[in-house]
Amino acid sequence: MIQAQTCVKVADNSGAKTLMCIRVLGSTQKYGYVGDLIIGVVKDSTPNLVVKRSDVVRAIIVRTRHTIRRNDGSRLRFDDNASIIVNKENNPVGTRIFGPIARELKDKGFTKLVSLASEVL
Repeated sequence: MIQAQTCVKVADNSGAKTLMCIRVLGSTQKYGYVGDLIIGVVKDSTPNLVVKRSDVVRAIIVRTRHTIRRNDGSRLRFDDNASIIVNKENNPVGTRIFGPIARELKDKGFTKLVSLASEVL
């Protein structure tokens, strides 16, 4: 579960390393889960790349420590909270995605992210 003031890792090569969630987008959602869109501020970044420190960006949550329950009864949990920075059209800013991502992203319509990922669980 991601909420306001939660720090998450950035799992792409856009230049940002950590991101602090400002707002979970949705009607009145308090918590964000895998596949939800958030607005965040970049807290740490690599120099000389696209995204700089203190930029306000949009991101999609790809991993959470909170357990994901699937319809077949299985459960999935990751070791960290991670997100991928996207633009207004929900296309990723970076060209690579690091680490595994959840299969639920494909169901929510983020097929571009799924095709860039090295491992889909």
